[in-house]
Amino acid sequence: MHAYNRLPSSGHSSPSTPSSPRSRSPRLRSSSNSGGGGGGGGSGGGRVKPSARFTSGQQPPRTLANRITGAILSVLVRRQGIFLFAPLLYIAGILFYMGTVPFDVVPIIRHRPAPGSVYRSPQLYDKLRPEMNSDNSTADAISTIWKNSYRGGEWRPCINKSSGEIPESNGYLYIEANGGLNQQRTSICNAVAVAGFLNATLVIPHFHFHSIWRDPSKFGEIYDEDFFVKTLANDVRVVNKIPDYIMQRFDYNMSNVYNFKIKAWSSISYYRDTVHPKLLEEKLIRISPFANRLSFDAPPAVQRLRCLANYEALRFSNPILSLGETLVSRMKERSANNSGKYISVHLRYEEDMVAFSCCMYDGGEEEKRDMDAARERGWKGKFTKPGRVIRPGAIRINGKCPLTPLEVGLMLRGMGFDKVTSIYLASGKIYDSERHMKPLLEMFPLLQTKEMLASPEELGPFQNYSSRMAAIDYTVCLHSEVFVTTQGGNFPHFLLGHRRYLYGGHSRTIRPDKRKLALLYDNPNIGWKSFKRQMLSIRAHSDSKGIEIKRPNDSIYSFPCPDCMCRSNRTEDSRSSSVT
Repeated sequence: MHAYNRLPSSGHSSPSTPSSPRSRSPRLRSSSNSGGGGGGGGSGGGRVKPSARFTSGQQPPRTLANRITGAILSVLVRRQGIFLFAPLLYIAGILFYMGTVPFDVVPIIRHRPAPGSVYRSPQLYDKLRPEMNSDNSTADAISTIWKNSYRGGEWRPCINKSSGEIPESNGYLYIEANGGLNQQRTSICNAVAVAGFLNATLVIPHFHFHSIWRDPSKFGEIYDEDFFVKTLANDVRVVNKIPDYIMQRFDYNMSNVYNFKIKAWSSISYYRDTVHPKLLEEKLIRISPFANRLSFDAPPAVQRLRCLANYEALRFSNPILSLGETLVSRMKERSANNSGKYISVHLRYEEDMVAFSCCMYDGGEEEKRDMDAARERGWKGKFTKPGRVIRPGAIRINGKCPLTPLEVGLMLRGMGFDKVTSIYLASGKIYDSERHMKPLLEMFPLLQTKEMLASPEELGPFQNYSSRMAAIDYTVCLHSEVFVTTQGGNFPHFLLGHRRYLYGGHSRTIRPDKRKLALLYDNPNIGWKSFKRQMLSIRAHSDSKGIEIKRPNDSIYSFPCPDCMCRSNRTEDSRSSSVT
């Protein structure tokens, strides 16, 4: 038997037909050989006669159709013709399809926004409102909200004051505090700590006038200056004026005084190694600006001075404190049905805040014009730089958009606070307030603001001073049963720590997960029961995080435990050594 040659020989125009697979079988070859050997009727190659191939039980001969199909497949496979015909068939199919599609029709591709990227809270409110208003399952939420107040053991303030005399001063420290009310507060407390560490005499801080806050108030118009000096008397010398014999050396011009440009969050060792030698040399140094120029991680002696300044020495001036306490009393009177307990909400939905966030709401073209104008007015060119890309949807998904009054109302109703809950709203002028405040007032008709609680005559002396107005809000929020923060910033961060300092280490503050809220408010399929379950989960999480211990890089102004507070069941004679 000869091997089959796929290429035609010189004497033939086509290859010969391959032998049958059965004839190539060793078993059949052996049987045919044995039969042919006995009779001698076979050919010399031992081929089986056609009549001898099909015995009982074997397959019958193939039909003509089978033979033709097998031949075609054999040719295609053996000659690899499939690789020639497949592309041709594919191209023919494409051409046939294109002939059925009119080219004057362009298919429309619909873009589906990512979940949480679009402001749809008004639609959700319309859907949930009927069931929300008929929900009678709400318990006394304001009295039962804080279940974990004593989970970590109640804490108490324990800031030790020095009793010995202060060493002779190494010179004078003059700082310029920039920003709004609570950014200035950061500067003041850090300045006290640095002055004590350097054994310098602190000059009452000077407040920068800022184009956003537009408040020309001086230190003594916001804080009780005499109380501040007296409280720090045994730890840090504080004066309100630099002596003439010092200023004479600089021609009575502060611009001639050496000004340190210190990097943000500098360590206390930088002040020891760099600032202290210059202080000894010049006897007067200036640091401007000074906000956030000291690291949160500092030795216990420095932390003690920060605690002393923030929680004990800084007290609002008598006019601010008097009106603030009056408004607290009025809120408690209006909350008689809840044993004098009320909720305070810090709402950041002023025009400049909405503009700075670059978020989009439901105000259409008018809102866009207002926000563009506000951004250009407050931050000229910052948001229109070439190459800057603003993605409002991504900002919303990341939880960076200010909550609207409607969203705050939905959240609080979902957390179990009913229509008779008294709410104090701490805020500046709400953008498009008439439209945005309407649903919040529908959900909480007992809502109050400082403008509603105080008469025009009472509020008049503070009306055009943003920092003094913020100080009034701070006072009323400090004494509420529940504080709700809706946006980051220094105001809630300081209140968080101050409330921990007053309430046994628990902040009694609701801090919502705004990423989660963005998804929930953009979910048209959610029902009231499911929405309420999610809100109660956020409320419980805030309760569990009420007592937190400061970590190395946390702010002592938000986390006073354990630097400024001790556990009530422990006796500690001294929190830290005196400043050296």
